[in-house]
Amino acid sequence: MTPASTGTRLKALRERRGMSQEQLALTFGFKNHQTVAQIEAGQRKLSAEELVLAVQAFEVDLDYFTNPFLIVGEARFSWRRDGGLGMADLDAFERKAGEWIGAYRELSVTTGSALSPIVHRLNLTRFDSYEAAEAAGEGVAAYLKLGSVPSQRLAEAMQEELSTLVLMVDAQPGISGAACLVRDLGAVLVNRNEPAGRRNYDLAHELFHVLTWDAMPPERLDDGVGSGKIQKRIEQMAEKFASALLMPRDVLASHPATEIDYAWLNRTATALGVTSRALKWRLVSIGVMDADTARAFDDRLLSHNGQPDGRQDELPPLFGRKFMTVMAAGIEKGHVSVRRVAKMLDVSIDGLGDLFDVHGIARPFDM
Repeated sequence: MTPASTGTRLKALRERRGMSQEQLALTFGFKNHQTVAQIEAGQRKLSAEELVLAVQAFEVDLDYFTNPFLIVGEARFSWRRDGGLGMADLDAFERKAGEWIGAYRELSVTTGSALSPIVHRLNLTRFDSYEAAEAAGEGVAAYLKLGSVPSQRLAEAMQEELSTLVLMVDAQPGISGAACLVRDLGAVLVNRNEPAGRRNYDLAHELFHVLTWDAMPPERLDDGVGSGKIQKRIEQMAEKFASALLMPRDVLASHPATEIDYAWLNRTATALGVTSRALKWRLVSIGVMDADTARAFDDRLLSHNGQPDGRQDELPPLFGRKFMTVMAAGIEKGHVSVRRVAKMLDVSIDGLGDLFDVHGIARPFDM
């Protein structure tokens, strides 16, 4: 661990507890807060005795300071969640997710899969129109050459063309997904247990946040509405962007409005990998259907894209091939142990082997 990493994590703990540098200096027995400032800035190391004091004072595991994969204090997250999930549960899951992202970042570098120094950004601000956000969604789909069904290639293109890690995870109920920004890397996490339409929407929605983070930073907790006028507008722009990206105008614009019924909406939405209700309002946005006609549809008949049993599609494999390839390379080159990767991913060693198998990756160890 570098002094900078340790200092960043110490600062994150201090701020989470609402402590000043002066108060932390008293905990360590320093004469003044300047020593704390130097530690947090990476200009001074924590001694072994001071590290023990920090672990005891903040009641954290030593791993908090020694695990090279944690990105506590340097990562920014924005979580899509409902109100039923407690903050302690979210904090715990964020740390786990941060370790996955941090491991990918560090092992990419140490195994020779250097991260791209180029950062992709959209030229949008909250002062732009919703039509501009839609145009940006259409533009990104065209840039990535996503074709007539963008959802099929979106995750792959985000990773290969935009250097944005995509992780399909088993999140706790109440979490749909998240966007994360950390040094040299953007990442999107999606709850793979959601229906396909929801997964694809979350993927596109969180991509918007990754591409506009500097100009329009999202809130840590994103309920799809926003806590104020500014955040509400940002979330609506993300919604417009995602809708336009996933539902190509040229595919939909030529269809006669008179032929659009429940069967067509449900069938077309399923083919595009979106929800029927989202498709209905995309048709309004591009002028194929008027708002009154859209409101006349009974949304109960569009629920689950018309599947009466509400059945879901086959779940995508955990994490993703890109991520698991880097984990395999890290094990193969001796930068991380099999047991450590298995523990980090919450699987047994046999389960880790199964994960490599399902992604078509040669196991880097003997079973």
